[in-house]
Amino acid sequence: MATHDATWRYRDRFGDRYGRTYFRRFGPGVVSSIGAGSYRGDPTAAVDERHHDALVTALQNGCNVVDTAPDYRCGRAEGVVGDALAAADTDRESVLLSTKGGFVPFDGERPTDPAAYVREQFVEPGIVDPADLARGSHAISPSFLDAMLDRSLDALGVDAVDCYYVHNPETQLSARPREDVYDHLRAAFEHLEREIDAGRIGRYGVASWDAFRVSADHEQYLSLARVLDCARAAAEAVGHDADDHGFEALQLPFNVHMADAFTVDNHEDPESGEAVSALEFAHRERLSVVASSALMGGELVDGLPADVAAELAGDSPAQRAINFARSAPAVVSALVGMGRPSHVREDLAAGTFDPLGASAFDAVFE
Repeated sequence: MATHDATWRYRDRFGDRYGRTYFRRFGPGVVSSIGAGSYRGDPTAAVDERHHDALVTALQNGCNVVDTAPDYRCGRAEGVVGDALAAADTDRESVLLSTKGGFVPFDGERPTDPAAYVREQFVEPGIVDPADLARGSHAISPSFLDAMLDRSLDALGVDAVDCYYVHNPETQLSARPREDVYDHLRAAFEHLEREIDAGRIGRYGVASWDAFRVSADHEQYLSLARVLDCARAAAEAVGHDADDHGFEALQLPFNVHMADAFTVDNHEDPESGEAVSALEFAHRERLSVVASSALMGGELVDGLPADVAAELAGDSPAQRAINFARSAPAVVSALVGMGRPSHVREDLAAGTFDPLGASAFDAVFE
């Protein structure tokens, strides 16, 4: 896993190449505020090769945050990430590696009959109970997460990951009441607390798409205060103090067109009772936020709204879009899908510019 000394050595390796706030504190040390995502791309050998080369380039040029999941690119993404970690001239201990558990992964390509695949590969062997499935492909039960972590560690070629996310738990709301979903989350967190004790993960969090940015009356909504309560209960269940839980991170989409995590006051502050945004809640509770979809799947490389672009530093629309995400409160890293080495260099160059300060960022929304 990443260590304090190794991540600081990684930072020092790049001297003054990046801006003052490019590396930020997270976990045991410091991480780059631009991270490498691995979600997009066809499940082909050609894309594997491009992603591998791009990841090696990123790791060797100032990006020490890598995010993946067993279901990305039909199950191919983690293997590519593992190969890149092994090939790069970068110590494993200097990299913040995260993966997830929640969606049933395919085995390299989309099966002809996905339902039959899930039944034959996961239900019949006892890896997942059909009662735990939502939409036929999603589960967060402890036994399923245990199997997924085994699979991830094997694919990545590592003994442990630094952060393990429960992936899109709001998917479970299609199959059971919200209170039951919180119960499932509490059980999942208890399992992950034990994985921390076993040394297989460093910390855990929740990676969501809708749950934390939609209004409180939305069918996909989950309360961050309730999720945090689940983590505290999980810590107590395994013999730790409630506040000594391992729930430290949130991953959610954030970009100029999806800024709900900053603009929608939909979470109750446990102390004051006031409604605050997801990012403000994270800031107050000292949760680290990783922003996904910083480039909105590539759409923002063609440009930002003129009034927003005028406030941001960068030599290209992509760099300004990345710096918008890096400017948000509580965000420690903005994920970018780095599909080609040439994209990597342009994207990482965004880190040579300083992001907006708090007042300037607030002013964008006035």
